[in-house]
Amino acid sequence: MSALRIVSLLPSSTEIVCALGLEEQLVGRSHECDFPASIADRPTLTRSRVSLPPSSAEIDRNVREMLRDVLAVYEIDEVALGELAPTLIVTQDLCDVCAVSFDDVLAATQRLACDDTQILSLRPTRLEHVLEDLRRVGAATGREQRAHDVVAGLQARLDALAARSAQLDTRPSVLTVEWVEPLMVGGTWMPQLVEIAGGRALCATTGEPAPTLSDAELDELAPDVVLVKPCGFDLARSNQELHVIRAKLMQRDWPAVRHGRVFLSDGNAYFNRPGPRLVESAEILAACLHPAAFPELVERHAAAVQQL
Repeated sequence: MSALRIVSLLPSSTEIVCALGLEEQLVGRSHECDFPASIADRPTLTRSRVSLPPSSAEIDRNVREMLRDVLAVYEIDEVALGELAPTLIVTQDLCDVCAVSFDDVLAATQRLACDDTQILSLRPTRLEHVLEDLRRVGAATGREQRAHDVVAGLQARLDALAARSAQLDTRPSVLTVEWVEPLMVGGTWMPQLVEIAGGRALCATTGEPAPTLSDAELDELAPDVVLVKPCGFDLARSNQELHVIRAKLMQRDWPAVRHGRVFLSDGNAYFNRPGPRLVESAEILAACLHPAAFPELVERHAAAVQQL
C-alpha cells in the first residue's frame, strides 16, 4: 500500500485529518484552511473567484450573481494538485459557497488521470453527521481506532454539557445569526448546539439550511439571547459589520437587547465549521446562555466572544 498523501479542500476536513493524527500526511489544503496553525506551510490548492467587498450585503450579492450565472465561486490549481499526487482528497458536496464544488474536484482528477486517487466527499447537516465524518475519514486512512477514540471524547464532552444544562431552571430562547445582510439564522446543526447548551433555538430546524428573515419577521420575535456569528468571519471582521448589526438587531425591543444579552462570536473558527471544534462552539453558547452556571467556560472562551 502506498504512503498516504492527503489533500483537504475545506477547513473542517483539515481539522478532522489533524485530529486523527494525520498532519504529517497532509500535503495540500484549501486557501481557507487555517487550523491548526502548523499546517500553514502546506501548499494551497484553491482560490476564490469572488473579491471580498467591505460589506456582507455586497459579498452576498456577488456570490449570488456568480451562482446564478452557473459559475463556481472557487477554482482549483490543477497543476499543483497534479504535482502533489494525492492518494486521498477530502472535499464536500454540501455548499458551493463554503468550498470548491465536488463536481470541479471530480473533473480535475479526471483531467489529471488520477485514477488511484480516492475522493471522500462530506455532507454533514447534523451534529451526528460531523461525528460520523470523523469515522469515515478514519476508515479511509486506516485510523479507525483513533477515530473511535476522538469521537468518544467529543461525544462525552457534549453529553456532559447537555447533562449540566438539563439541570438548569431556565431555557432561554436563542436567535443565532449566521449572516447579517440579508439576515440568515443558523440552521443545520445549530439548533442541536443550542439545545445542548441549555437553550431553545428560534426560527431554525435541525438539518435544514439557514432561513433568511425579513425585518417584518424579525419584528415578530422576542429572543432572550442573540448570538451573531457570521459564516467565515472572525471577530475582527465581524466588528466591521457592527453598524449593520446595531441597525438590524440592537434597535429592537427584544429581551436580549434590553438585558444586554446580544453576543458576537467567531463564526469562522466555530459554529459554521463542521469539525471537532463544534464542541467548543457548544461551550461558547453555554457560557453566553448561562454564565453563572458555567463560569469556567466563560473564562475559557473569553477571547472567542464579545458582549454587545
